[in-house]
Amino acid sequence: MKTFKWAGALAATTLVLAACSGTGQDDEGADSSEEADLTIAVITHGAPDDAFWTVVQNGAERAGEDLNVNVEYNSSDDVVRQAELIDTAVSQEVDGIVVSMADPDGLREAVTGAVDAGVPVVTINSGLDESAAFGAITHVGQSETLAGRAAGDKFNELGATKLICVVHEAANIGLQQRCDGARETFEGEVQNLQVDGTDRAAVEETITAELQSDESVDGVLALNADVALGGVQAVEAAGRDVTVGTFDLSSDLISAIEDGTVAFAVDQQPYVQGYLGVQFLYLKNINGNDVGGGQPVYSGPAFVTQENAAEVAQYAENGTR
Repeated sequence: MKTFKWAGALAATTLVLAACSGTGQDDEGADSSEEADLTIAVITHGAPDDAFWTVVQNGAERAGEDLNVNVEYNSSDDVVRQAELIDTAVSQEVDGIVVSMADPDGLREAVTGAVDAGVPVVTINSGLDESAAFGAITHVGQSETLAGRAAGDKFNELGATKLICVVHEAANIGLQQRCDGARETFEGEVQNLQVDGTDRAAVEETITAELQSDESVDGVLALNADVALGGVQAVEAAGRDVTVGTFDLSSDLISAIEDGTVAFAVDQQPYVQGYLGVQFLYLKNINGNDVGGGQPVYSGPAFVTQENAAEVAQYAENGTR
C-alpha cells in the first residue's frame, strides 16, 4: 500500500538521520524505538463495531507495531464519556493523545487540559477548525467543507438536479460541513435529511419515505458507508431512478460501487488518520518534531469510483481501506 510505505519510510528516514548526524558524536535527541517505551492513547468518537473506526484503529495499532509503541485505543459516541477517557489518559501520564473531535465544544476542556498538563495532542478526522486553537500539534484528516464541495461537483457531473444529504449524527459538526460544502457547488437544490444512523432499517425507511413523497429528488448523498447501503435499499423500495453517492468506505460499499448501485465514495483514508496520528506523536517524543507547521495534514478527499474500486477492494480485504 503506497500510503503505508510512505508513512513507514518517514519514520525510518528520521531514525537514520538521527543516527548519522555527521557530527562524529552520538545524538542523544532521539532514542531508538526499542528504548522509547512510549504509550499513546487513541480516543475517538466512533460507535462500537463501526466499520470506519475499525480501520482507524487498525492504522493506529499498526503504527504501534511498526514503531514499538504501546497504543491504547478507546472510543465512545458519548462526548461526556470521550472527555472522561481523555482525562483518564492524562492521569495515567501517557506520552501523547490522538483524539477525534466530532463535538469540539464538548471536548474543549479535556483537550486543552491535556495540553496544559504537557501531553502532546494530535487531532484526527473531526475538529480541524478547532485543532490549533485547542493546542494540538496538527490535525490529520480532510477538510469536510472541501470534500463536500467535491461531492457536489461530482453530482453535477452525474446530472442530478436535487439532492438529499442524509445526516446520521445530529451533533457531528463535520457532517453538517459536508452537506454545506455540497450545497456550495451543487447546481441544484440540497435538502438535509436527519436519520437514526444506529438503525439501518430506520435509515432505509426514512429515505424511502422521502423519495416517495418528493419525486424531484434524484440524488442521495450519504455521509457514511452504512447509510449509503441503506440508501441503495431505499431506492429499490421506492422504485425510483436515483443516484447514490457517499462518504467513506466499507467492503460492502466497495462492492456496491463495483456493481454500479453506488456511483462514488469520497474516501478520507481512515487508516492514514490512525497511523499518522500515532507516528506524529512518536516523532514528537523521540525527536521533538512538530509535524504540519501549524497546518493540517490532509488525508483526503480521494474518490473511489467503478474505475478504481477493484484496486481499493484488495486493501479493504486487509482492513486498511
